[in-house]
Amino acid sequence: MRSVAPYVPGEQPGPGRRAIKLNSNENPYPPSPRVLEAIAREATASVRLYPDPEARALRARAAEVYGVPADHIMAGNGSDELIALLLRATIDPGARVAYPVPTYSYYDTLVAAQGGEAVRVPFPEDFSLPPALAAARARVTFLCNPNSPSGTLVPTRAVEALARALPGILVVDEAYVDFAREHSLGLVGRLANVLVLRTLSKSFSLAGLRVGLAFGHPDLLAGLRAVKDSYNLSRLSQAAGEAALGDLPWMQANLARIKATRARLAQVEQAELALPIDDMVAAAMAAASVEDFRFPVLEYSAVSPTGAPR
Repeated sequence: MRSVAPYVPGEQPGPGRRAIKLNSNENPYPPSPRVLEAIAREATASVRLYPDPEARALRARAAEVYGVPADHIMAGNGSDELIALLLRATIDPGARVAYPVPTYSYYDTLVAAQGGEAVRVPFPEDFSLPPALAAARARVTFLCNPNSPSGTLVPTRAVEALARALPGILVVDEAYVDFAREHSLGLVGRLANVLVLRTLSKSFSLAGLRVGLAFGHPDLLAGLRAVKDSYNLSRLSQAAGEAALGDLPWMQANLARIKATRARLAQVEQAELALPIDDMVAAAMAAASVEDFRFPVLEYSAVSPTGAPR
């Protein structure tokens, strides 16, 4: 473990410090009022009791929203915990874990912590799936889709073809999928080696409560449950996640604002600087007033120097 390079999360400004914060891809718009109401209802003397270890109410709401049976869903302390649980359950020292790069840099840390062999396969210039990814014959393959930091999307048909070509598990990390045209949830019911991850941190504005969901075959999820903490998701987080999923129109309205800002910024930035515009960067700029630009922007970089932000 001494040789493992720790993941460095985005810096959080201290109290009273003013900045336009771009480094962690946080949603600048607030969560649904139903979320705050649910937290207030739950923040009573009941917090002396442990939460539901299976997050049944949250999973039931997710099943209703996404059309996936509840026994194919697991809740976690953000999708990061679910990634860690998968690797803990599947990777022995020396086992191969493959993923195209550049991508979410936390994969590097978690693979190293398990003693696995990271097979980092470079994306081609168009960020399509590199053929060498399937050829790596890894026990676990990660695909961040849409990818961070490029924002590019691998079509679902290509994701399915990759899953069928792999000897091991394919993890489709869909942290930003609500901003995309298509998703891979439909593969969960058809391919037992596919695990799809979602987070409520981005589009649902719940980064401070850490709610993640894994969608996969019950036998695959059983392996993750075997190595998870007993009570991995707090009462407040479960209540907030259930409420957020119960108010999709609020989330979709925030998405529309972000996408509209992205389109406006893309016209300006790509014309002048030839730079891609990330959804959350666009949102942060949209939420900042003109006066806010008196405060630092660059000291909270949109992309960290060590890899893609989460």
